[in-house]
Order: sequence, then C-alpha cells, then structure tokens
Amino acid sequence: MDAKPVSLQLYTLREASGKDFPAVIRAVSGIGYAGVEPAGFYGLKPRELRKLVEDQGMRVSSNHGPWSSPENFAQIIDTAGELGVQLVSSGFGPEAFADMAAIRATAEKVNLMDERLRAAGLTLFLHNHWWEFDLIDGRLKYDVFAELAPTVAFEIDTYWAANFGAVDPAAVVKRHAKRAPLLHIKDGPLLKDQPMVAVGSGKMDFRKLIGAADPKVLQWLVVELDECATDMLQAVRASHDWLVGNGLASGRKRPGR
Repeated sequence: MDAKPVSLQLYTLREASGKDFPAVIRAVSGIGYAGVEPAGFYGLKPRELRKLVEDQGMRVSSNHGPWSSPENFAQIIDTAGELGVQLVSSGFGPEAFADMAAIRATAEKVNLMDERLRAAGLTLFLHNHWWEFDLIDGRLKYDVFAELAPTVAFEIDTYWAANFGAVDPAAVVKRHAKRAPLLHIKDGPLLKDQPMVAVGSGKMDFRKLIGAADPKVLQWLVVELDECATDMLQAVRASHDWLVGNGLASGRKRPGR
C-alpha cells in the first residue's frame, strides 16, 4: 500500500494552541505533517484557519470541532464548506453504548445524521473511545453498532480500539476497512490512566495495523496523543519522523522535492 499522508489532531497541542495558535500551525508544518485535524478554532473563523493551514503547505484533513449532532447540521455544513473538507465527525460517551437498547438508540440517531449529511455531500465518520470495545452478548459493542448503522464511516482510534490489550486493533481495522477513511494513530503502554508515548515507542504494532487498512478507502493517518510524560511537541515530531521514516506515512510535499 502506498503511504498515506499524515495529519495531526490538534487536540494534541491544545495547551500551546491556547497561547499562540498560528505558531503551532507553523511548527506542525515545519515538522513535515501534510495536514491537520482541528478540534477548535482558537478565535479564528473556519476559513481563516484553512488559509493559515494552506499558507503553510498543509491541508485540513478532517474536523473535530464541533462534533455533528441533530441540532447543529447547518453549522456543520457551513464549517465543512469553509474548511474545504468532506469528512465530518461525531462520537459518543459511554452511556451511548451502555447496553443493547442504548446501542440501538445511538445507531438510530447516527443513521438520521448520516442521511442528512450525505444529502449535503458530506461523509459522517465516528471516532471511538475504549468503551465501544467492551463485550455485549459475546460480541464487541463496536461491531454490533456497525451492523445497526451500516452506512456511517469510521475514524478508528487504533489505541482505544485495543482496549488496553483486550482487543486486536489490526483485526478491527481489517473488519471495518471498507468504512475507514481515517485512522487515529497513537501509542502507549496499553495501560489505563497511563500517559501515551511518541508513535513507534509503545506497544502498538503499526505495520500490521496500517497494513490491515483498505488502500482504496484509507485517506489519512491522523496522529493524536491525548497526553504524554515527555514534551508534547517533541513527541509530535518523533511520531511524524517514525511513521515517515519507516514508510508507513507520507509527509508534506515541499517545493523542489
């Protein structure tokens, strides 16, 4: 599979973004990321963020701010247009997957959202956490939900999909590869409440995991580190360098190269 471009989920650098957001965008571009996935605009309008990103030779890969809901369709559609993206996100807390009745209700809600957003030319994707990867009636809640919402796309957060070692995330990616245009790439010790580490220095097997994706569907690899014990920008740089250096992702195309 040809290496897919690597983006950074900007939630990773939220503390620095709150102090000087343009400087963060410049730093991410300087590292070599091909794109960013915003999780807030830090006082900018979406079109201003897009210009800032594109002026640095990157693209907005997808968007996490705000997440889609039945109450904000107009805002989501307008924001996607200003950012120049077709992939828009949503996600749910543990209560939405608490039991079978909750999963069915969540799927019904998502199906309505998906239908409305598809009519506007947008692709709704869901970002998971670990609670979707507990078992219900002997099956992963994620798999049950996927059957009940058969047209929604996925941004598989591969670290959370491992559910701290209880689940094989590569098998999850393979099973849902036809519906996964995005993979969240994060690494760590696979221990609950322990900080993450730079991609490539933890327990995740990214060669197997990325190899399980469908190259015709996968569009971006998106690095996200919720927290690290080390300097976050250093971890962001190390993550990019490891993915690109090992041929698992492609970075920003620079003039003359």
